[in-house]
Amino acid sequence: MTTESPAAPRTRVLVLFGGRSSEHAVSCVTAAGVLEAIDRSRYEVVPVGIAKSGQWSLVSADPSAWSLRADVLPEVTATEHAVVMGTSADGGAGQELLVAAPGSVPESLGGVDVVLPLLHGPFGEDGTLQGMLEMADMRYVGAGVLASAVGMDKHFMKVVFAAAGLEVGPYAVVTDRQWRTDAEGALHRATALGFPLFVKPARAGSSMGISRVEDTAALRTAIEAARAFDPKVVIEAGIEGREIEVAVLQGRGLDAPRTSLPGEIAMQPGDHAWYDFDAKYVDGAAAELTCPADLPSDVIDRVRQLAGEAFEAIGGEGLSRVDFFYTPDGRLVINEINTMPGFTPISMYPQMWAKSGLGYTELIDELIGLALERGTGLR
Repeated sequence: MTTESPAAPRTRVLVLFGGRSSEHAVSCVTAAGVLEAIDRSRYEVVPVGIAKSGQWSLVSADPSAWSLRADVLPEVTATEHAVVMGTSADGGAGQELLVAAPGSVPESLGGVDVVLPLLHGPFGEDGTLQGMLEMADMRYVGAGVLASAVGMDKHFMKVVFAAAGLEVGPYAVVTDRQWRTDAEGALHRATALGFPLFVKPARAGSSMGISRVEDTAALRTAIEAARAFDPKVVIEAGIEGREIEVAVLQGRGLDAPRTSLPGEIAMQPGDHAWYDFDAKYVDGAAAELTCPADLPSDVIDRVRQLAGEAFEAIGGEGLSRVDFFYTPDGRLVINEINTMPGFTPISMYPQMWAKSGLGYTELIDELIGLALERGTGLR
């Protein structure tokens, strides 16, 4: 008589999304894609949403609860039952999750093996959450504290890239103090770059607060619009060139970072002058991804190499998407790195990996595996 061996326990994954940033809804849509695709036979999912107030709550694991519906943006709402972290009941390493409500004894949700933080923007992608998870001795997917902070800040990102020998385009930085004490000087420095200009919050993503400016008259308004998202503003000179993206995935063990085939965004005729928020997440027909991009083979090799160098320059881990301009004279100018790129099924990062032979569900598996392999603490 034979007996079946007991099934291996599933890895317990805290899927964390929402957050306090302006990219709250994007995070929810990302979570919908992951909750739909993650292999429930291998992973026990603990879905926790962060409301815009910052409260953590146990939320529905149903992907449809977090999807875009008739252009309505999903949102995590605060409840009386907040999720908090407490010391492990057995006194071991790590933390357990507790559900606490006023006037009641906290209820344990148990521990988790790994956190999958699907948070975009400040207070999630910028090193703040990563620092908290490190302090709590919890493994997590993605970049560490410093890489997350550098990758979030378009100013210091460019400083690091330039120091690593990567070509960055002309730009100016306007801090809060500079704008409030010498706005005219800041405007003069920006206009010296020439038009068109792209005015961006230094620490925001998903095209939030970004304006394309054609003349001096619109520049002040654009800076104020960006400052609504971040008191520090980065102003970039427009660069003539094709927009080329590469998805990067950390190598296993001591292996070098892996890079996807490069992709190219082509805007379709319509209402979008550039790749803005609606084009990325709402209007599925606004842009088309070509992967591999129609580039000479040596340029494909070079842009993949540069993407890996950018990933290592900031100390990247887990995943990143690196964006370049390919100019008419053959230069590859790095635009930015995104350490938690859009991760919906239609987002560029998973699409490029799918075109490179790694499907969406398998990509989630690989990211969780990398996090479990890495551990916490200095490395």
